Amino acid sequence: MSLLGPAEVRRLAEELGIRPTKKLGQNFVHDPNTVRKIVAAAGLTPRDVVLEVGPGLGSLTLALLPAAEQVVAVEIDPPLAHRLPQTVAEMDPENAGKLHVVLEDAMKVTQEDLPVQPTAIVANLPYNVAVPVVLHLLSELPTLAKGLVMVQAEVADRMAAKPGGKIYGVPSVKLAWYAEARKAGAVGKNVFWPAPNVDSGLVAFRRHEKPLSDVDRKRLFSIIDAAFAQRRKTLRAALKGWAGASRDVDELLREAGVDPQLRGEQLSVIDFIRIAEA
Repeated sequence: MSLLGPAEVRRLAEELGIRPTKKLGQNFVHDPNTVRKIVAAAGLTPRDVVLEVGPGLGSLTLALLPAAEQVVAVEIDPPLAHRLPQTVAEMDPENAGKLHVVLEDAMKVTQEDLPVQPTAIVANLPYNVAVPVVLHLLSELPTLAKGLVMVQAEVADRMAAKPGGKIYGVPSVKLAWYAEARKAGAVGKNVFWPAPNVDSGLVAFRRHEKPLSDVDRKRLFSIIDAAFAQRRKTLRAALKGWAGASRDVDELLREAGVDPQLRGEQLSVIDFIRIAEA
């Protein structure tokens, strides 16, 4: 397997006149061992169609292609999107036919934008949009059954957090609505160019086989947002604005079997579902 090292990454960037930008959250992986580790941790099968968000110069793409049936790479930066097929053809001609490049913002992608429907997402996500991108894709792409994403270490902790801790919050609960998530490893700063100011972490998740409830997702997510808007408040106080004058919050919570004196961080996604159903 031919993979990109530091010299190849800098050569490609120089050829394209690219300087990584904070606006697009660009930190290019230049360590072959790291991309091998990511692909191994993703648990892919030869039948998987992988969605990669932000492939950049192709470091992770080249490692994914031999492990999957097809790879759909969604890239927002036109020079990077146009160069990627050429890079793959040069370094791995045997698997070049498996690659589809989609020039699009991942936050706007729908099923209709993709040439094939993905079964897995494996990606090094921009730190500033990691959680919204994952939630959007799980919402828009029902065939997406599993994933492994590299994100800022603190974000990884939040995405995989369980009820009762200080890091448990909106990302934890909303991701739990779609999937079971867990931490899958740590990644240091020095495998990137340029090196970020923080460490990274891997989060693996697998979509629930059946939806947890048929409750309206927008209603559920609005309750979650309200419960965590002011973390120190009890549910009785936090949900007053959400419930409005038409409904007594204590009565609603009692109907859902939830103690009004609890705080949002103490509730599981199932507890929030019960509130939404009530």
